Amino acid sequence: MRIGAIIQARMGSTRLPEKILKELNGKCILEHIIKRVLDSGVDICIVATTTNKIDDTVQTFCDEHNFICFRGSEDNVLERYYQAAKENKLDVIVRITADDPLKDSKIIRKAIDILLDGNYDYVSNTIKPTYPEGIDVEAFTFKTLEKAYKEAKLPSEKEHVTPYIWKNREIFNTYNFENEVDLSYMRWTLDTEDDYIFIKNIYSNFVGKENFSMQEVLEYIKDNPKILEINQGHIRNEGYLKSVKEEQG
Repeated sequence: MRIGAIIQARMGSTRLPEKILKELNGKCILEHIIKRVLDSGVDICIVATTTNKIDDTVQTFCDEHNFICFRGSEDNVLERYYQAAKENKLDVIVRITADDPLKDSKIIRKAIDILLDGNYDYVSNTIKPTYPEGIDVEAFTFKTLEKAYKEAKLPSEKEHVTPYIWKNREIFNTYNFENEVDLSYMRWTLDTEDDYIFIKNIYSNFVGKENFSMQEVLEYIKDNPKILEINQGHIRNEGYLKSVKEEQG
């Protein structure tokens, strides 16, 4: 059983360009995410970027740090995942986005363990969100990914990788795990400049500590509740909802 995390990453973000190379405590965001993912115990971590010239920078970064880099379609991210997983002979895939530098390695591991122990096709904490946005994790089998790749038709299903899976739960054996307390109102992802200010504030409290947990961040927020006001006013899953709206005209 070969378990691999695939991190989708590109330089051309429309809302916050080149965000994946922004600095936090002396390291870029992409490096923080890779290290957090590797701490979950996956066998391999793959940075999946595009073939666009602008993403040569991502390739160079990976080469310099001895990280694995795969390059594929910009718009059809589902195809990019499928080809990256196939090339690296993955049996289980963990989907990670490169704009979540507060990912918790224990929660990533939890998704993997539930998938394997329950013999599920797909496991996530996103179908019914109860974790902060940015702590999202999805794990699925290669067979599931391959079926989605071959059958998904809508542009939103191809751009966002997993909608075909979780929209067809009569086909796939899925499981959603929940946090004890609903924290879905919290925004810990990076799409805007105010998100970066919020995350930078968090990281500044953990200088010298590589992989602090979600619980440690929650304790910091409990003592400093006003920092949640920094990046309020954004809709959860804004990118996916925008894609669906565009499909509907």
